[in-house]
Amino acid sequence: MKRIILSAVAAISVCIAMHASGRNVTDLRCEGLHSPLGIDNTTPHFSWKVNEIQKTYRIQAATTLKALQDGKADLWDSGSVSSDDCVMVPYAGKQLSSRELCWWRVSVNGKDWSEPQRFSVGIISPDVMPGEYVGACGGEAMHSPVVYSTFKTKDAGKTAFLHVNSLGYHEAYVNGHRVSETVLTPAVSQLDKRSLIVTYDVTPFLRKGKNDIAIWMGQGWYNRKGHFKAEYDGPLVKACLDVLSGGEWSTVAYTDSSWKGVESGYSNNSIWYSGQFGGEKVETGRIPECLCAASLDKLGPVGVDVVKVSIPQATPQMCAANILKEVVPAVSIEPAGKDRWIVDMGKVMNAQIEVALKGQAAGDEVRILYSDETQNRGKDQGWGFDEMVCCGDPAKDIFRSKFNHHVFRYAILEGVHERPALGDVKAHRFGACDAKGSSFHSSDPDLDRIHDMVAYTMDNLVFSGYMVDCASIERLGYGGDGNASCLSLQTIYDISPLYMNWLQAWNDTVGEDGHLRHTAPSPISAGGGPYWCSFIVQAPWRVYMASGDTRPLERCYETMKKWLGYVDTYSVDGLLKKWPEDDRRAWYLGDWLAPRGTDVTLEESVDLVNNCALSQSYADLIKIAGILGKAEDEKEFVARKHATDSLINKVFYHEDEGIYGTGSQLDMIYPMLVGATPEGIREQVKAKLFERTRELNGGHLGLGLVGIPVMAEWAALEKEADFVYGMLKKRSYPGYLYMLDNGATATWEDWDNPRSQLHNCFNGIGSWFYQALGGIIQDKPGFKHVRIEPQYPEGLDWVRVSQETPYGTICVSWERKGDEVNLRVDIPSGITATIEGMELGHGSHDLYAKAR
Repeated sequence: MKRIILSAVAAISVCIAMHASGRNVTDLRCEGLHSPLGIDNTTPHFSWKVNEIQKTYRIQAATTLKALQDGKADLWDSGSVSSDDCVMVPYAGKQLSSRELCWWRVSVNGKDWSEPQRFSVGIISPDVMPGEYVGACGGEAMHSPVVYSTFKTKDAGKTAFLHVNSLGYHEAYVNGHRVSETVLTPAVSQLDKRSLIVTYDVTPFLRKGKNDIAIWMGQGWYNRKGHFKAEYDGPLVKACLDVLSGGEWSTVAYTDSSWKGVESGYSNNSIWYSGQFGGEKVETGRIPECLCAASLDKLGPVGVDVVKVSIPQATPQMCAANILKEVVPAVSIEPAGKDRWIVDMGKVMNAQIEVALKGQAAGDEVRILYSDETQNRGKDQGWGFDEMVCCGDPAKDIFRSKFNHHVFRYAILEGVHERPALGDVKAHRFGACDAKGSSFHSSDPDLDRIHDMVAYTMDNLVFSGYMVDCASIERLGYGGDGNASCLSLQTIYDISPLYMNWLQAWNDTVGEDGHLRHTAPSPISAGGGPYWCSFIVQAPWRVYMASGDTRPLERCYETMKKWLGYVDTYSVDGLLKKWPEDDRRAWYLGDWLAPRGTDVTLEESVDLVNNCALSQSYADLIKIAGILGKAEDEKEFVARKHATDSLINKVFYHEDEGIYGTGSQLDMIYPMLVGATPEGIREQVKAKLFERTRELNGGHLGLGLVGIPVMAEWAALEKEADFVYGMLKKRSYPGYLYMLDNGATATWEDWDNPRSQLHNCFNGIGSWFYQALGGIIQDKPGFKHVRIEPQYPEGLDWVRVSQETPYGTICVSWERKGDEVNLRVDIPSGITATIEGMELGHGSHDLYAKAR
């Protein structure tokens, strides 16, 4: 690779991006969320983006919108504050309380106020949510019931919030109107320790006099045959409706024994267990025509069971709900035997299906099977199926997933007499990622395809307040998969609030002895190793760096320390050794699913990888302890890291061969990334790595789930773009192009012959496109300061990268012009950047570089 550096007299043109009209403050957030209802604390943080250089800000908060607009900030007026802070600015007004509704706005540089935004405090301790948990009588026979009740209000137009705490999924309706288009709500939690409360604004749906509430439920993870010690055969819900009048909340309705329940026409055909997530059975003639009391009363309602549950906590949900991302129509429907059709959706996805049928008779039974196969088109893999009992009315014979979902490219329809039209089969792809703010484009279509495949895969695997390994087989929030994709996910998507929910589940799974499971939530014993458990350290740090939010550090710190105590129990002569398998977790892995020819099960490699993961955790803990003011802990972590690094080099480096451990790519790279390799031998180790990659790996990747992100981060920091680019360009096994050339539309679970063709195993490469080719390396949390250090591998002519940050979008583009490289950098307000010793601020900068 030619080393291209900026000349000392680089030409710089600066164009400050100013809006001629419109507000200079946008994208207001509270706790990283847009206008959240029901946050889990009384000291929130505010963030906004600015279209000019911010010198001062002023925040106002009030109990009503009118008071705020009239300038009566009865909760807080910060006054003019000389600061460029605009990310996670803490509230410092009057003490807030449970259920309090607040309005806020911000002014920058004394100019016009932003649009007002609101947030509310949820039902938090010591306040208690009124009502009782209810389920429809019949238990398992009604595992997707509708429970409902009527109530009266004196007038309409008053602010009204509906709080729903469901064990299982729910949809809420007021007077027949669905109150939110979100799906598969609530987010996940460790259901034997915690359930979540979701708050809805139902003001537009209330009317004077008689009203009704209906809640449609599905079991999901709350399943007696599955996990979490469910205490009832069907889903349960506690709900209450509060109305704000005269500044005071009053509860006008809540769940109790007076509620009624009816069957919905939906039921489960699975036990919601790994490999057995099944699907739903829909009897189209029994689906309620309207979710209002008058219509439901005609269906022969029964009473409800009032159930006492022993889950210790119910707390507000602190992440965005699932939303519909796109509706994908079928691209082809072909016959595959009598009354059997194979539907191709054109790409694999995690979605809910909709199928409209014509020509079916009453009582006809239809099955929908799913496959993500590409090589064996339309193969039923057995991960799930749906069933439909038709009523003979084409207007009603429509199957639509409600409380389950599937990963599929192909849907196999059985028992369908007439070929459906393409528009009659749709996939409703959902997820929880915010709109994509980051992007990558280059002169190499292969690179673009790899990047886009990784980004698309992660978009499908983020939902319900966590990120899963795969959505078809396990749906588990593995720490290993989470660590492997954490940097990539937060580089490409604005997703930090999701980690608040996921990390809460990790805190809820820690044992008294400090052990951590390999997944969170943790319904079963699952495979993994120390890298999986180190998610409790690495993820909070990554979230903090991406968002500037200290809450993950503060909330997880004690769990981090408890886990280190467990690590000490199984350390021998200063190095971590294998801990026991038990009913809490299985296996003791180093890397996972490396290509054929790389044996990641060898004890030396496993021990080396796991002690490097521990060293990496110590490095994060040193910084975390410093930020939290834990000076003694910081000293201890410095000593621990130094001792661990010294032992890694002493025990695992084989001087005669010039290799670490087994000499695999990961064994060679991980000690260099964590700093265990002494400076005097780094170039020697690096040269040996390159030699072995050529001779033993044929220039291919020799890495698995752990190795890919380790390699990507190391190569970006070491400026070894040619090394990575060369491996990514390999079209034969193993590699990303091998997947793509064999029909992949998302990354696989294995480099070949995968169980799952939409998986979180190898997405750790995503950050490399931004850190190496875009050269965006952050120095401070929230990207407050970055280094711009693009790398220019041979064979690549130009790159355009945009990186979304809490302050705005950083854009870097470069293009070769003979021996010169033209570089353009756009920096949003609030961020400074260093390029070859030059400090750049807000604006557009053009720089010219010479090769030498």
